Amino acid sequence: MFDKKRQDDLKASLSQWENSTLAETLRAMPERQEKFITASSEEVARLYTPLDLPDFDYLTDLGLPGEYPYTRAIHATGQRGRLWTMRQFAGFGSAEETNARFKYLLSQGATGLSIAFDLPTLMGYDADAPEALGEFGKCGVAISSLQDMEILLEGIPLAKISTSMTINSPAAILWAMYIAVAEKQGARPDQLRGTIQNDILKEYIAQKEYIFPPEPSMRLVVDTMEFGSRVVPQWNTISISGYHIREAGSTAAQELAFTLADGMEYVRWGIARGMDVDEFAPRLSYFFNAHNDFFEEIAKYRAARRIWAREMRETFGAKDPRSWLMRFHTQTAGMTLTAQQPENNVVRVAIQALAAVLGGTQSLHTNSMDEALALPSEQAVRVALRTQQIIAHESGAANTIDPLGGSYFIEALTNRLEAQARDYFRRIEDLGGVLPAIEKGFFQQEIADAAYTYQREIDSHVRTIVGVNDYVDDRPLAIPILEMDPAGYERQAERLRTLRRERDNGRVGQALDRLRIACQGTENTMPYLLDCVRAYATLGEIIGVMKQVFGTYTEPTWI
Repeated sequence: MFDKKRQDDLKASLSQWENSTLAETLRAMPERQEKFITASSEEVARLYTPLDLPDFDYLTDLGLPGEYPYTRAIHATGQRGRLWTMRQFAGFGSAEETNARFKYLLSQGATGLSIAFDLPTLMGYDADAPEALGEFGKCGVAISSLQDMEILLEGIPLAKISTSMTINSPAAILWAMYIAVAEKQGARPDQLRGTIQNDILKEYIAQKEYIFPPEPSMRLVVDTMEFGSRVVPQWNTISISGYHIREAGSTAAQELAFTLADGMEYVRWGIARGMDVDEFAPRLSYFFNAHNDFFEEIAKYRAARRIWAREMRETFGAKDPRSWLMRFHTQTAGMTLTAQQPENNVVRVAIQALAAVLGGTQSLHTNSMDEALALPSEQAVRVALRTQQIIAHESGAANTIDPLGGSYFIEALTNRLEAQARDYFRRIEDLGGVLPAIEKGFFQQEIADAAYTYQREIDSHVRTIVGVNDYVDDRPLAIPILEMDPAGYERQAERLRTLRRERDNGRVGQALDRLRIACQGTENTMPYLLDCVRAYATLGEIIGVMKQVFGTYTEPTWI
């Protein structure tokens, strides 16, 4: 913090510079035609100085890495002590095809798994359901039963590797399948490490892959939090996701605010269940987007850590320092990838990934250059993984901790994003909280407005997208496109027919009946879900029972 004399001296120095011949010359020079804005359309000043941080205190607002409020890093050693987990999001077609891709990625140096599920699985349908027709394996792997999960993870030692699963409404069911496969491998639940996304609030806000109404959905999330803290203690039972909020078109400030508001809502529900905040908060994790604006993204991650630490300690009374730590995974921004000149996406991804690393991510996925066109080919996914490895081992970015900390620009952006997030918190509170704000369409309208503004800036050339609205090149594509096994769907359908015929259907019926009773009451549903998947009940059968009790959700229409 600068005292008054130092501020006055600095103001005098800057005033002298502004009146200098050099400054006059610079002002006379024409500036570039582009508007100077961040990816979120926020104005960027020409120069940042200590005057942009008038009340900034390096001890309380910045501190040292590994010290509260963790603006600089949650660990004292940062990336220098341990590199982030290199976790490539993967999944397509059948369990067999995705198992082969997992083994390829591990052979190429990936240090964790990340499972993408197809749309029928995300929506709780079996692969052969009429509602799933034409969607098999197109945006991830099809998993309809424990048998599919066994094939997906065949030959992968689950006691030794960390696995992330991007699944939300059916998250508890897919997690039960994973635990059951680990049991068959001889792994204990307390050995398992990984994450289920399980962030249902952002589904209502942005991604729209919900099944049940908000209240029973939140109950299922808290069931996993409670079960995980007591039975699978190394597992992150929620990955609170800003990624999909940003992909829907939000600004960085909206991503930051809405994601943390969701996180605090999960904390409230966990406490309402009767759990001590320090029982479950250390296993809450976050998932952020890495968008195009390099400095804004770095500032976003730093602001997120600081807000979360202060809220957990000061608002929720968490006493365990692990509860104050925001641990987060990052994925580069899929919505910034272009079908035009897809090779340019390699550069975009590298810049975004570097921002995530400099922002202190614990885990990272880098998108592939061809993802605006198709599922990533083997060549494209290898380049994406090599991007992380080059940043880690050649760039020097991991040699020091929070290397941009103390930058006037970075600290001013960090403060600005935090202030904008806190303004959103107040607006959400005025609406009655997160669930009432969802029902009133607040989040949805804010994101829609931001997305519209962003697209208008592209259309009017206020914002340049290389290869799209400038530097256009009409040469044909020259990259390979992945093709799935055309026999994959029929193989999956036949596997399901055989499973339903050969399993112990009496055991399945009993397990589903017990689950129905548990859903009607207040018991934790996880033990009953485990019994269902061990009996080889299918995903669609389990979801069907839960729909009978919980009903389904239809989003309100706002005028």
